[in-house]
Amino acid sequence: MVQRTFRLSEKDLPTHWYNIQADLPTPLPPPIHPGTGRPIGPADLAPLFPMALIAQEMSRERWVEIPEPVRDAYRAWRPTPLVRALGLERAIGGPARIYYKWEGTSPAGSHKPNTAIAQAYYNKAEGVRRLATETGAGQWGSALALAARLFDLECKVYMVRVSYDQKPYRRILMETWGASVVASPSTDTSAGRAALGADPTSPGSLGLAISEAVEDAASREDTKYSLGSVLNHVLMHQTVIGLEAKKQLELAGERPDVLVGCVGGGSNFSGFAFPFLADKLTGKAPGLRVVAVEPMAAPSLTKGRYVYDFGDTAMTTPLLKMHTLGHGFIPPPIHAGGLRYHGMAPAVCALYDANVIEAVAVHQNPTFEAAIAFARTEGHLPAPESAHAIRVAMDEAIRCRESGTAKTIVFNLSGHGHFDLGAYERYLRGDLEDHEYPAEKVREALAGLPKVAV
Repeated sequence: MVQRTFRLSEKDLPTHWYNIQADLPTPLPPPIHPGTGRPIGPADLAPLFPMALIAQEMSRERWVEIPEPVRDAYRAWRPTPLVRALGLERAIGGPARIYYKWEGTSPAGSHKPNTAIAQAYYNKAEGVRRLATETGAGQWGSALALAARLFDLECKVYMVRVSYDQKPYRRILMETWGASVVASPSTDTSAGRAALGADPTSPGSLGLAISEAVEDAASREDTKYSLGSVLNHVLMHQTVIGLEAKKQLELAGERPDVLVGCVGGGSNFSGFAFPFLADKLTGKAPGLRVVAVEPMAAPSLTKGRYVYDFGDTAMTTPLLKMHTLGHGFIPPPIHAGGLRYHGMAPAVCALYDANVIEAVAVHQNPTFEAAIAFARTEGHLPAPESAHAIRVAMDEAIRCRESGTAKTIVFNLSGHGHFDLGAYERYLRGDLEDHEYPAEKVREALAGLPKVAV
């Protein structure tokens, strides 16, 4: 019988995070202070982040030790399993072998606690009492609410309005762990009030929710800001995923040919792919293909411009060089709320710009079609975000069937969809719409890009 699940023991839990900045061919373009036009330094970030995370953000050390209290918290669910998708393989047919790394076993149901716990630990160690953050689909907000509870911190979450309305149970989960949750745009911040003044029915966006959380943190001495994606330290904390997966594939006697992950801000894709990309960047795996999958409704990599832009709508964050649709971008209310962001992690963007990774955009309906196929063959109900990776992994396997080429395809199943049943109901009823962000809207949003002399 073919082995289906590959598990590691607690002793195999990674002791260090991997920092891809050590292996990038050239350093990442520096974040720019929007007021001075100069690269930012630690003092510029100090109002928002603890110094330990600022040091990690700027570090080019290849390995960063994971503090023992963080590893101890990880042990509640890590290492997570690597599973061969035998049922999906049979349904597709052909010679491809398909594996998935299953991150839905965490208490919050996704990969997000990998960094939430680390961030809560470092904030607590530096005397912070309260964290402010944003969340799209609610996965990140849930993870930070859990981490704040573990380290006895208060937590305020600005949840994008469309997800706040679509996913009440995700909000209730956050509140169960003690977080305070408000819909964004809210009346609690000047950024939120301005957005509501312009459009009282605004569905919100991740960029706007970031503006509210940053404003909240900057206005209180006891509060720091916590981000679930995009920044280097966040991506680095997630590399426990890929480090475990590499060991598990060795147990399976496999070398991956194609890696697939969904992308919104870049956290689960990076955590999964970066440890493998270390081999590609250093010449050990030259033929490895790595594919980032985004929604057609928020196609920052495939349709955005690689330029400096604000990470938020209210233009309060540092300027980051990234593929962006423009900080004023308000995406359609698709159900993959965690992928509805105007930009992308600078490290992911640099790799895409250098043709080290690939990117593809897919629509909602074929994505949910893949999610249903996966649920019916593998049992797990995937989050809509994760289903984007399933769609492209299936497409790759279908191409293998058509060409008769045997490949090993591995994707990151970054979370479960138990709080997304409303979206599944709409798909099964035939009520789910596909949204393609119009080219003229992209041009309109990009017209407001800041001028940077770099």
